[in-house]
Amino acid sequence: MIKAIAILSSLIGASAFAPAGRAAPQSAMKMAFESAEGAQPPLGFFDPLGLLKEADQERFDNLRFVELKHGRIAMLGVVGHLVQQNYRFPGSIDLDGTSFSDLPNGFAGLAAVPAFGLFQIIASIGWWELKGWKQVEGSTPGDFGIPYLNGIDSEEDRRKKRMIELNNGRAAMMGLLALLIHEQINHRPYVINDILGLPYDF
Repeated sequence: MIKAIAILSSLIGASAFAPAGRAAPQSAMKMAFESAEGAQPPLGFFDPLGLLKEADQERFDNLRFVELKHGRIAMLGVVGHLVQQNYRFPGSIDLDGTSFSDLPNGFAGLAAVPAFGLFQIIASIGWWELKGWKQVEGSTPGDFGIPYLNGIDSEEDRRKKRMIELNNGRAAMMGLLALLIHEQINHRPYVINDILGLPYDF
């Protein structure tokens, strides 16, 4: 199951790495892709499945929106995976007195969450998916109206920041998959723990 998720996620992510243009001859499209935002080192234009071969701007914007959203979730996921090893919220997770510190790490922790806690997680995901994360009309893909680029005056600097976010999100998607897979293989997902001889709590 984990292998299937890893393969599927990598294919989905790969399809969004390449900017799109209007339907045009393949050579002209590739020339446009090579200079557009998102086609950057080390991979450059990367669309191994050819999902953008006949794509228009709307299709590309949808793919980029999904890529950014998944990248942001993955970045939070990597942080959460690391934090759970060292810190837990105070208090209880349910009315029966189950504390956050009583839950194990990783997949086992998710399985141990009480039913009402799982309901809250699913409801929160649904709210963000259907209402919270909404694309600002006429803006770049992934703009949910959070003004984190307002302090940057130059459009070129804003473009660089967007490209940095893309690369960080892509790295986080691969990194989170690696953490989850290694957790299932040998319960030792952190290389730094092995180097420093630190204990694991999985």
